[in-house]
Amino acid sequence: MLIGFDLLDRQIVDRDGQPVGKVDDVELSHDADGVLRISALLTGERALGRRIGGRLGRWIASPARRLAGSRDDGPLRIGIAQVGAIGSAIDLTVSRDELPEPALETWLRDHLIGRIPGAGHES
Repeated sequence: MLIGFDLLDRQIVDRDGQPVGKVDDVELSHDADGVLRISALLTGERALGRRIGGRLGRWIASPARRLAGSRDDGPLRIGIAQVGAIGSAIDLTVSRDELPEPALETWLRDHLIGRIPGAGHES
């Protein structure tokens, strides 16, 4: 598997077909035999900022880091055990509601989207 080709920037969808985000980075770990394996998919501004690096990467990650405050839990981490299939999109075996919500999305929902007239009403 070529990580850059097969995983990075692919859309992640939950078991209900709802978008979760895109794969911005991957987490690697050594197994018992010392072989590197993919342990998690990382998504969000903080993962993307680390992947890009430099001044631009810090600029991208900064708002999410500031909004996290004391809840500094890093980028959204999706364990490889939660991945059902890898194709044109990454299909998860869990619902989006079972994943933690990134701090930036929470702030945008509460302070921007939620203030748009009609945003809180179901149609």
